[in-house]
Amino acid sequence: MSLVILDLEWNTAFCKELNKYVNEIVEFGAIKLDKKLNIIETFSSLVKPTVAKSIHPHVQKLINIDFNELKKAEFTFPYVLDKFADFLGDSTLLTWSNTDLHTLIDNCQLHFMDENLPFVKSYCDLQKYCEYSLGVSSSNRMLGLSSCAQILGFVEGENQSHRALDDVKLSLKCLKALYNRRHFEEFVEECDEEFYKKLTFKNKFITNINNPKIDRQQIFFDCPECNVRCVRKSKWSKQNNSMQAYFVCPECKQSFKGRVQAKVKYEGVVISKKIINK
Repeated sequence: MSLVILDLEWNTAFCKELNKYVNEIVEFGAIKLDKKLNIIETFSSLVKPTVAKSIHPHVQKLINIDFNELKKAEFTFPYVLDKFADFLGDSTLLTWSNTDLHTLIDNCQLHFMDENLPFVKSYCDLQKYCEYSLGVSSSNRMLGLSSCAQILGFVEGENQSHRALDDVKLSLKCLKALYNRRHFEEFVEECDEEFYKKLTFKNKFITNINNPKIDRQQIFFDCPECNVRCVRKSKWSKQNNSMQAYFVCPECKQSFKGRVQAKVKYEGVVISKKIINK
């Protein structure tokens, strides 16, 4: 089984035809690996913009690409995508989080009015695999590539400037450091209809505590000091994407505000709780 690690860089620009902002891909970077994780082929290409007239100031801080360099690029997105599809072949695609897949879909919609990626046969979210391997998985905070590399001792601080091929090579370092073939293969998914339903599912928050999708048995707080089940002393109130209420411990009388977030994901409703003040 060969693997391809892909990283994309993109620029935020307003598209008049769609009357909205889009993330226009400006660079592909990828490496193909054999079963021993040796690099056997490299793919790198800038993408000539067809929407943007400049680089968004926020994006400019993140990517080390000058817009004049992009204007001189030889090929637009359709051609580069076609060449990348040939490069990928039957290999399993890896990206750091599925954000790159979402961006690929958005750009296919922009150029082809089609949100399918038929050239991707199997996929692995490298971020999820590394989170699992490091034991740092959290529903509230995702592990960034630079943070993972920092944990593993590859970089001393957060890398603020990105180029696609550099990020791909850093991803490979993280994969090699944490690779266990049996565990890794458990994270590889077949890109069938069910996969794309899950990928394109729009998560949303529930902010009504009486919503029947919420399991009320999960909506409780234990005292952080004596671990006793606390008593709610106020009505639930909506705060941004969360629900909040005041609680008091019947033993030590400590009071605090508890925050509950209920997010509807493809797999179901995920509840997260946090004590936000005492």
